[in-house]
Amino acid sequence: MLNIADTLYRWCREARPFALATVVQVSGSAPLPPGTSLAVDTDGEAVGSISGGCVEGAVYELCGQVLESGEPPIRASFGYSDDDAFAVGLTCGGELEVMVQRIDPADQPHLTTALEQASAGVPLSVAQVIDGPQRLLGRTLSVFGNGSAYDGTLGSQQADRAAANQVRGLLRAGRTARIEVGGDADTCPEKLTLLVHTRAVPPRMLIFGAVDFAAALSQAGRFLGYRVTVCDARPVFATPERFPHADEVVADWPHRYLERTEVDARTAICVLTHDAKFDIPLLRLALDLPVGYIGAMGSRRTHQHRLERLREAGVPEEHLARLHSPIGLDLGAHTPEETAISITAEIIAHTHNGTGLPLSRVLGPIHGSVPPAKAPSAAALLAA
Repeated sequence: MLNIADTLYRWCREARPFALATVVQVSGSAPLPPGTSLAVDTDGEAVGSISGGCVEGAVYELCGQVLESGEPPIRASFGYSDDDAFAVGLTCGGELEVMVQRIDPADQPHLTTALEQASAGVPLSVAQVIDGPQRLLGRTLSVFGNGSAYDGTLGSQQADRAAANQVRGLLRAGRTARIEVGGDADTCPEKLTLLVHTRAVPPRMLIFGAVDFAAALSQAGRFLGYRVTVCDARPVFATPERFPHADEVVADWPHRYLERTEVDARTAICVLTHDAKFDIPLLRLALDLPVGYIGAMGSRRTHQHRLERLREAGVPEEHLARLHSPIGLDLGAHTPEETAISITAEIIAHTHNGTGLPLSRVLGPIHGSVPPAKAPSAAALLAA
């Protein structure tokens, strides 16, 4: 639901009831992940998407049905139809399950608060009951900020506390996921399955080196939803005017800036300076941090010299193995803009364990994960 928080908050402010359809489970090559929602208000206005177009019409009708009847939340499954590819179903071959419920803003003021916070960019998670006793389906519990406060209820204090404890971890990690709580007679006797919708702070992209490639990369990073920082030790180059798409431009030695800034497992560090006096102290520090991606620009010869210097500086081999250098995928890029696509493509592939190969050369679902034991190796695919 947080993908359409702005519109839902407006409807709540106007006390306008609406039907909310949420993807609660996906299998195979379904186009959109769990947590994605479509909503329809009493005037028939629709917002959002749950399948990229395949089953929107059928879900829209379900929303109208639930909105008019006021019936409890319902579940519906959609999959591919072999007999009629134009029948209601996912022509991409996947399957998804959708829960549709009526939302009356006056009955759920805590949800209005959560949507307001999400619209303002405040980190939060909303846990929604998607399986359990009928009377509890659709209930929500919101966990805000650092996870110390929550609002709403799943039916009991025990369930609320149990859910909040798990949701805090997902909020810190910035993940949307299904969890289970309850089923314990001593704490929470009723077993509930929750879909936790998370709106986290944007991940960070730290670009070191105020060069033309950094200007293009900062634009690509921002487009992907990163909070972008460009840092360079040379004040004449590190100016906001040269990097209008960056959220922050810092004139400081790269390693000194990295020492004092916050990073996490979603942070991408891109070193574009290819100058040893900047690179070595920066990479020595970066490779010891729990960040998601570290890449460095330079030729293969520059990369080998860089590795030698890092080894001399005491960086262990297991840390060096984390370094993506030369940075980016082999796309035949030449311009700064093409190079930015090459770099961000590698970041995406690394983040989601992609192969980086053309989809026409990869077996299995496009949107789903192939079990590692069955996945072909890159070498085998290239030789095919």
